[in-house]
Amino acid sequence: MEDKTKKLNLKREVGLMGAVSLIGGTMIGSGIFMTPQTVLYTIGSPGASLVVWAACGLLVILVSFCYAELGTVIRESGGEYIYILRTSGPVVAFMLIFSSVFFVRPAGLAGMALGFAQYVVAPFYSDCPPPVLLVKCVAAAAIIVLAIVNCLNVRFSMSVQVFFMVAKVLALAVIIVGGVVMLIRGHTENFENSFENTNLGINPIGIAFYQGLWSYDGWNNLNYVTEELKRPEVNLPRAVVIAISLVTGLYLLVNVSYLTVMTPKELMSSTAVAVTWGNKVLGSWGWIMSVAAALSAFGSLNGTFFSGGRVCFVAAREGHMPDILAMAHVHRLTPSPALIFTTIVSLVVLIPGDFQSIVNFFSFTAWFFYAITLSGLIYLKIKKPELPRPYKVPIILPILVLIAAIFLVLAPIIDDPQIEYLYVSLFIFSGAIIYVPFIHYKLCPGLLTKLTVFLQLFLEVAPAEKNL
Repeated sequence: MEDKTKKLNLKREVGLMGAVSLIGGTMIGSGIFMTPQTVLYTIGSPGASLVVWAACGLLVILVSFCYAELGTVIRESGGEYIYILRTSGPVVAFMLIFSSVFFVRPAGLAGMALGFAQYVVAPFYSDCPPPVLLVKCVAAAAIIVLAIVNCLNVRFSMSVQVFFMVAKVLALAVIIVGGVVMLIRGHTENFENSFENTNLGINPIGIAFYQGLWSYDGWNNLNYVTEELKRPEVNLPRAVVIAISLVTGLYLLVNVSYLTVMTPKELMSSTAVAVTWGNKVLGSWGWIMSVAAALSAFGSLNGTFFSGGRVCFVAAREGHMPDILAMAHVHRLTPSPALIFTTIVSLVVLIPGDFQSIVNFFSFTAWFFYAITLSGLIYLKIKKPELPRPYKVPIILPILVLIAAIFLVLAPIIDDPQIEYLYVSLFIFSGAIIYVPFIHYKLCPGLLTKLTVFLQLFLEVAPAEKNL
């Protein structure tokens, strides 16, 4: 046998269209059909809710520009994890991956799956809320189906993403056109005194942003798959600008349409806002909106799966997760062990999952690590200006976004402290305690080696190299 063994690479198969679809198709998911009523209820007035949606879009565009620079300086897959590892060190990076693998990513998948399931069963329960067990079973089935799709083929997964991206944009276009028609007919009464009863407390603003930003989640997905992106120095910033600008415009117009068709009270009391909209505008054809919302959530779930498995994969490659998770299928070239692991944890999180709680705790944890990532960009700009930067932003931009991220992390705690945020914080910092025995001193290596060999043979996987 030769000493040198040929290793695998994940192929660069994601072009500009796939990149735009991955970002936009993941962002436009269950959020725009599930969170408008919570944003309105929390902030208190239609006018302020539209301001929140616009501000969320602006914040996401600014932070994604910062990520575009990071993605062209550190041209590795893994998103926040790899950026924090290269700028803040292994302990903080492990805290991120521990939180991400065991909570943030699975919670995101569970939340999207619940949104998908809610709309799938909504037409069958028009007069009452659907049974919780049924909703969770449908959500679990969606997670398992997409796990299989993503394990089988990268190109097929991208085709699924592009198809659902087109379907969901068409669905939003129907809502927008319906709203425009109603506006032309003079239905503007819901916009009179539109800022009346606005809640200007720190906590309501923070929670409204959490709910709004949930709908924009997925803006950073391309940074997780940089090694599979064709010409990342060109396509990464280009895809970000196209996708996020498109989504922000669509979201604002959709919310205007919701508020044109429904009174604020009707909107806040709806469990499936697109179905309520469809019943009022399309009449007996209202069920079409339920199908459209379900397709939208399914496409978003697929995009999150595609990128989520890569985070686990990159962390394992850096020695922060078991070696088996850094392997790819020898024929299909997909990181199937990481995808299977993500699926299992997502199904566990789904069992006790409640949509609104998932959104709030997901956003709190995510923006905590976004703040650390942005600090790393500021550090690179000051300490390592000589690094090649095909794309760069002025230093004031990451500073402004960092201030916004700190506000989003602290806002719900300062104004209305809840014990759950303490639990989430303890969970994040517990990663540092686990790092010392299991990563630094590598306890139980023998048991892990035997398990790795067994799973490697069973799953037909082999180690994969970086694709730089």
